[in-house]
Amino acid sequence: MAESPYRPHLAALERVVALGGGHGLGRMLSALNFLGPRLTGIVTTTDNGGSTGRLRRSHHCIAWGDVRNCINQLVTQPSTGSRLFEYRFGAEGELGGHNLGNLILLALDDLCVRPLETINLVRQVLRVKCELLPMTESPADLLALCDEGLEHLGEQRVDSLERMPRQLTLSPKVAATKEAVDAVREADLLILGPGSFLTSVMPPLLLPELAGAFRASKAVKVWVENLGVEQSPVRTLTPGQRLAWLHRQLGFSAVDWVLARPGLDWQQLPAGVRRLEMPLASEQIFYRHDRDALANGLERILAAC
Repeated sequence: MAESPYRPHLAALERVVALGGGHGLGRMLSALNFLGPRLTGIVTTTDNGGSTGRLRRSHHCIAWGDVRNCINQLVTQPSTGSRLFEYRFGAEGELGGHNLGNLILLALDDLCVRPLETINLVRQVLRVKCELLPMTESPADLLALCDEGLEHLGEQRVDSLERMPRQLTLSPKVAATKEAVDAVREADLLILGPGSFLTSVMPPLLLPELAGAFRASKAVKVWVENLGVEQSPVRTLTPGQRLAWLHRQLGFSAVDWVLARPGLDWQQLPAGVRRLEMPLASEQIFYRHDRDALANGLERILAAC
């Protein structure tokens, strides 16, 4: 495997922390995997769909799917273990549709004291150097409060809304993982996205301890914009309006920079937020970010700070 290009500003950082869900966060972490143990991912644990949702309903556990997805994208030395971790059972029977990695994480969770201990065991087996932390170690769901007074519980229902909710919260109220709070507090660079705005990026920031650490942090804070249009109520907002909504929800300015592809509408972008626009799409899969482009974009932002 070819060596990663030298990026002096990223290489100089002691701790880089990215927050989000499985697909987008995994892509970002794999782009920065050359940082090794100086890289931390804080993973959303509120998914209630698919194999993950079925396990949550039957075992009252945190959502393991996004953790599994991040681990899969961070494996640099494929092995029988990593292939098993990605295996999905066929559609028929009780195991139909379940991902074996989710089942392994659930089984280890039953044997371990903490979900974090489970994640660390799998990281050791699969030789993943990046630190992965669940946003919380207690089961919780995303709850949307709408203008008409209705409440919508669960990520799947939130994504199906026609309009943006008035407020997002977690139900029940749970504590953030202490190690995640410490990671945010100690970070030199904090990254939000890419990923589903309401259901991947927002949930960690709904934990008061994490939001407080994020607000107090002196790190450079970067939002990474998605490449396509989300099939959720977010589609009704421009990128600038979305960041303004984020800041209103949190009650503070959470973003210093936006990394995005060219040609987006930046109306109502919050004051003080700077932009770097550059091609970010992968040549192989147009709706996924190119890993080198992500790392190079962050390097350019740090150089401009």
